[in-house]
Amino acid sequence: MKTDVNISGFFPILKAALKGEERDYTKGSIKLAILLLAVPMILELSLESVFALVDMFFVGKLGQNAIAVVGYTESMITMVYSLSIGLSTAATAIIARRVGEKEMSGASKAAIQALLISLFVSAIISFFGVIYAEKMLAFMGATPEVIAEGLAFTKIMFGFNIVIVLLFLINGIFRGAGNAALAMKSLWIASIFNIILDPLLIYGFGSWQGWGLEGAAIATCIGRGTGVVYQLYHLFYGSGLIKIKWSDVFPDFTIIKSMVSLAWPATFQFIIASGSWIILTRLVADSGGTEASAGYQIAIRNVVFFILPAWGLSNAAATLVGQNLGAGQPQRAEKSVILATKYNAIFMTMVSIIFIFLSPQIISFFTVQDEVQKIGISALQIIGSGFIFYGIGMVMIQSLNGAGDTRTPTWINFVGFWLFQIPLAYYFVTFTDWGLNALFAAIPIAETSIAVMAFIIFRQGKWKKVKV
Repeated sequence: MKTDVNISGFFPILKAALKGEERDYTKGSIKLAILLLAVPMILELSLESVFALVDMFFVGKLGQNAIAVVGYTESMITMVYSLSIGLSTAATAIIARRVGEKEMSGASKAAIQALLISLFVSAIISFFGVIYAEKMLAFMGATPEVIAEGLAFTKIMFGFNIVIVLLFLINGIFRGAGNAALAMKSLWIASIFNIILDPLLIYGFGSWQGWGLEGAAIATCIGRGTGVVYQLYHLFYGSGLIKIKWSDVFPDFTIIKSMVSLAWPATFQFIIASGSWIILTRLVADSGGTEASAGYQIAIRNVVFFILPAWGLSNAAATLVGQNLGAGQPQRAEKSVILATKYNAIFMTMVSIIFIFLSPQIISFFTVQDEVQKIGISALQIIGSGFIFYGIGMVMIQSLNGAGDTRTPTWINFVGFWLFQIPLAYYFVTFTDWGLNALFAAIPIAETSIAVMAFIIFRQGKWKKVKV
């Protein structure tokens, strides 16, 4: 493990960030530490979001029904992402804390138990997701025609959810160890395979006509599966801090209990958030039909594209908090968070400007249908207007998670999304004639409230005393 983060010069810093070495971020320049962690995380998540947009581009050529079914499925499968992120959050917090304490065997044991938990839970999701796929699509507001066209897609995505869970979980393990570059490389491999396979499996080649929408799902599963194989190789046979032996792969219920105690509120935290997006998707479908759903989903894909890099800075803050608390340096942890917040606020302000002024050009790239374009443009402009607060809030939330306080962000999300955003959106579409724009406005309003709550709680400093 590298203990010196004193690197001078832009290109040496970039080279070090991309090289893929675990480092001790409890010493040296905080600005440099943020860069070394955030650069690969930003590149990692940027390529993930590029894949999401490329996928939507190819699927968009199949028509609005295909766009809608992908949107419905993605909204539902965010529950899987919630599980992945929850486990990843717990793994990052525990492993970063052990690394800060210089307790590497404990870090490796935590990684093993996180893998076993993910395998068990994803198997349950696969079983019920495949059986109830049709009913779930109907619940989301899909028409019989949309269900008929997209049922196989949904079943494939749920059936192979394990590749999603493992991809995000293992990257959380790498981040906790301070090796953000390895996490980046695994997601790059997954996304590149995805991008290559998408047009081939959707449209075919030569005399073969391809599998259509089902081909998109298969491409996604193969791509992510390839990334997981790369991750597992480095976990079991790599030279990093986290070294897993096949002989050690058995349940340790003491560690599992500790992991679950952190993971379940983190998972629930993101289920609360993703559940609110499911409800919003349903409200859009009920209010505007398939065209509105398609426009909204295109906008959301672009939102994801632009905000995922901001998660890179947020995840960097989480790693720094965990390692520095483990080393007994809470003040350094706090300074790291404040600096990351400033960087994120600047970045998200730039994104807001792009969305407000360039949304017509962005949306028109994905669809030529006038009504779909109109709704997508409005959604992008309105949602993007509150991005500076979103940027502040996500750093605060992830910092609390990195400290091992996963319960507080859960309550913040519950209040912001379910006691504020959903009731507000429902009121706008049910009791006013303001239309979909009012529904879209509920999103930045809620994100602003979450940012304010998270900032106040962070400044109180109770997270500095959390034990994991």
